[in-house]
Amino acid sequence: MEQSGETDTDAGGVALFVDGPNVLREEFDVDLDDVRRAAEAEGPLVATRLYLDEHATPGLIQAAEARGFEVVVTSGDVDVKLAVDAARFAAEGRMTTLAIASRDTDFKPVVETANGYGIRTLAIAPGEFGRSDALRNAANGSVTLDGDVEAGGADDEAESTAETGAAAETAATETTEESASEESDRTETRGVSGTIHEDRTR
Repeated sequence: MEQSGETDTDAGGVALFVDGPNVLREEFDVDLDDVRRAAEAEGPLVATRLYLDEHATPGLIQAAEARGFEVVVTSGDVDVKLAVDAARFAAEGRMTTLAIASRDTDFKPVVETANGYGIRTLAIAPGEFGRSDALRNAANGSVTLDGDVEAGGADDEAESTAETGAAAETAATETTEESASEESDRTETRGVSGTIHEDRTR
């Protein structure tokens, strides 16, 4: 069965919004199938939209539609159109997860708005060097298309705290071992000094 770009459902699901001009760049070599799979990992798709500007080629539009994307072409600002649509989906309860594929920090308020409605949010970055830390930290989860999957800000902080604690424990153990070694050296030194003194007395 072929999946359409948008499906109405009471059960909710994942609404994927792709910032085309921001993500589909030669330096990132992004495959729309990879973007779709990253979103599908969160649940069934209820919307799969690719936003493009008026400079989009017919070939790109056709290729996106062949992959099941609903292509939205706007002569205005792509960011504004995408943000308005995503906020409307959140307000109307048309999704349980919002997935935004972009490296644009401007979408941070949209992600925060969706979080306020109790909607899970996912930031999809086109690559390690095309990732917005602000967008990733605002979302509940993030995916970098080179393979990294990360939890949201609170989970990152917990993980960082655990790593810091482990490092501190290791450092304390090493310090204890060094102190024991130094004490052993001092004992051996006292023993050698005593032997030398004893020899001189003789």
